[in-house]
Amino acid sequence: MLTITAGVSIPDSEIELSAVRSQGPGGQNVNKVSSAIHLRFDIKRSSLPALFKQRLLKLRDQRISKGGVLVIKAQTTRSQEKNRQEALDRLVQLLVEVSYTPKVRRPTKPTKGSQRRRMDKKTLHGKQKSLRSKVSPD
Repeated sequence: MLTITAGVSIPDSEIELSAVRSQGPGGQNVNKVSSAIHLRFDIKRSSLPALFKQRLLKLRDQRISKGGVLVIKAQTTRSQEKNRQEALDRLVQLLVEVSYTPKVRRPTKPTKGSQRRRMDKKTLHGKQKSLRSKVSPD
């Protein structure tokens, strides 16, 4: 069981982990050992609440396919177990971000006092600039 929040968790059967060969430098070890991890999580078939599913599918994330499958590839370390844990941590982090509901912003109007102070400041600045101009001979 992978725990996301206090009331939400994912059974291990819904997460598919597979070991693949890692990319990048590493010498002969790269060609022999499958240390990278592919994590596949089918969002539509999961037991997540509908709100989580909806928000996940609405994300414009390149890791989510059109079919609703989230694919995370972890290959930063040479240890398969550490990469597995990193992939699961990334999944939890994504689901925690989706669980957060942002506070609704209500636009406010500036106060009369702030408007008056702004206009006074503008006129003062304009007067200072006019004093910098050349004096016309009379």
